[in-house]
Amino acid sequence: QVQLVESGGGLVQPGGSLRLSCAASRRSIMSYPMAWYRQAPGKQRELVAVISGGGSANYADSVKGRFTISRDNAKNTVYLQMNSLKSEDTAVYYCNFEQAWGQGTQVTVSS
Repeated sequence: QVQLVESGGGLVQPGGSLRLSCAASRRSIMSYPMAWYRQAPGKQRELVAVISGGGSANYADSVKGRFTISRDNAKNTVYLQMNSLKSEDTAVYYCNFEQAWGQGTQVTVSS
């Protein structure tokens, strides 16, 4: 069972930036698609971004042009760069690979 550990969340003002990291315990999964999800209070978990093994990415419409997903296979790590953050981006962000989930990292956008 692969272990995923997220980091990088925190409190940021609207318009600010954060970079989330997801460290995987096995290098072998870095050849496969990985994703970031988020869950806001009272809402269902939603897909934010997904990156293929080859590095191509897809995004939810709500984050297109503001968020960038990337991966560093040498470090077994997937990143989510979040710019121009809005209050509606406030959520717990989760890293995902197949059936494996990280513990989540809280992102709060507030003035």
